[in-house]
Amino acid sequence: MSDLIRDAPIGQIIRWATNKRFLKYPEERDDFQCPHSYTCPDEKQQPPIDEGRPVAQFEGPAIEEVVYSDPETLLEKVETENDAESNEESDLEKIQTARTQMTTRTQISTVGTKTALGKSITAADLEQQFSLASVGRGPTRPIEPEKLDDGTVLVDWYTTDDPENPQNWSFGKKAIVLLQILMYTMGVYMGSAIYTPSSEGVMERFGVSIGSASLGLSMYVLAYGIGPLLWSPISEIPVIGRNPPYMVTYAIFVILCVPTALVDNFPGLIVLRFMQGFFGSPCLATGGATLQDMYSLIKLPYVLSLWAFAATCGPALGPIISGFSVAAENWRWSLWEMLWMNAPIFISMFLLLPETSSSNILLRRAQRLRAKTGDSRLKAQSEIDQANLTARDIAVEALVRPFQLVILDPSIAFTAGYTALVYGIFYSFFEAFPLVYINMYHFNLGELGLTFLSVTVGVVISIAWYWWYIYTIVEPNIRAHGLGAPERRLIPALYVTFFVPIGLFIFGWTARSDIHWIVSCIGIVITTIGIFLIIQCIFLYLPLSYPQYAASLFAGNDFIRSALAAGSIHFSYPMFHNLGVDKGTTILACLALGCSIGVYALYFLGARLRAKSRFAAK
Repeated sequence: MSDLIRDAPIGQIIRWATNKRFLKYPEERDDFQCPHSYTCPDEKQQPPIDEGRPVAQFEGPAIEEVVYSDPETLLEKVETENDAESNEESDLEKIQTARTQMTTRTQISTVGTKTALGKSITAADLEQQFSLASVGRGPTRPIEPEKLDDGTVLVDWYTTDDPENPQNWSFGKKAIVLLQILMYTMGVYMGSAIYTPSSEGVMERFGVSIGSASLGLSMYVLAYGIGPLLWSPISEIPVIGRNPPYMVTYAIFVILCVPTALVDNFPGLIVLRFMQGFFGSPCLATGGATLQDMYSLIKLPYVLSLWAFAATCGPALGPIISGFSVAAENWRWSLWEMLWMNAPIFISMFLLLPETSSSNILLRRAQRLRAKTGDSRLKAQSEIDQANLTARDIAVEALVRPFQLVILDPSIAFTAGYTALVYGIFYSFFEAFPLVYINMYHFNLGELGLTFLSVTVGVVISIAWYWWYIYTIVEPNIRAHGLGAPERRLIPALYVTFFVPIGLFIFGWTARSDIHWIVSCIGIVITTIGIFLIIQCIFLYLPLSYPQYAASLFAGNDFIRSALAAGSIHFSYPMFHNLGVDKGTTILACLALGCSIGVYALYFLGARLRAKSRFAAK
């Protein structure tokens, strides 16, 4: 627990205020024994095996950062070297030693998803990272640091089970971080649609039209699509890490809740809502990156689906929370509720959210080791990378690369367009639901909010099936046959892509006063299942096809998706009002049906498109 508090923002402030007298890191303690490979980097370390764990017999040296793509390559190398030295060891012993070295190296190569994707230039690299991620943890062994030609010693994790490595954190510590990221994400996303029941009050107070009042929702959504273009690359700078963007921006977000609830002019309300969305967006920009820091490639789909659950159910739960309160109090009540929700989440993160970026953690470790040993040769790889990082590089990654990928690669363009469409359909519900359930079924605002529970039901069903699919089909297949083509991640989408138009048709054509309201809600459940699983499939397909550009891919996708969602809030009301919910929904269903054909084209032609792409892993 002390380590959790030490690494959280409150712990870092205490360390700074007391000049590091409290909450010390191991390297700062008097009883710290620096690993031999860092005090005498020119000598090879002969590490003992951790006697506290049952292990296979192995008498080899410390593990070096050398990776072989398959067991046969390693066996061939060992056999060749041993033939040149002596024949005292039998062939069987040599092969057994090689296999043990390979297995041990594999165990320490299980890194966070973010690191694994960054190291993967080719499809073979990515295949290897998945193979490494599927191997269970083995005996604890020291890790021999890599030494560069100029004498630099790259500071790494001390052992394969180094407790500072987010991959090695306990289940409980990871769960605490995961829960906070989920609550943070849900709190910010809930802040978008929680405003919806207040639209009528805004119209009355400021004398504006329904289209203008909807700006309070659309500008918030647009802003949290723009934010990742800035916050995502900033969080990748090693000296900054994940926590500073989280804490600074979320503090501003919470503070802005007060003037937003008190403002008494319409332009000021819209500007403040935009700023809230912008400063709340780091949960969208780097929330997934935090999870990637802690979980390996093989387990990431489980936690990403939970993160998507928070992001999808947040907007759906917003109208439920504010619907009854706004009707009972006034339109400002929903804006105060944002403060009451997010302030406790911020306090929790301030007290208990540790840094997860391995680049930042190792950079700080290198600084402490230099202070301890006085050896300036000790550096982290992230320090070297950061020294070569320029403002132009950051600007290119933030503002150029995301759109370059969309414009120049047809696969990325289609996935961005498709996810934007289904996201826009999702946000069009906030305009369609009042027309259906208030005008046709005569629900009040609180009852209208409850209809959004159909979205939550759809997401819960999706997660239950998705976890079963990953656990019983995907994981065993990867362990038996390897990762395979990225298009295999699209297989569920080939089926559920039709759920979106089917659910929309059911919703649009059963939303009539002579048909029970539950039937139209069932249509929303079916549509939500399709939307959720399609986005999950695409979000796994993209980083596997373009691993080196994963961060830029998601930043560009977030922007396009949020921009179209913001637009859909404004065009959906006049469309539904003029054409009717049935015909308006039919138009959306036909668009979704056309994109379903594109999913099949991407599945069958994806390999050819990737072969011609300048960005895809070869």
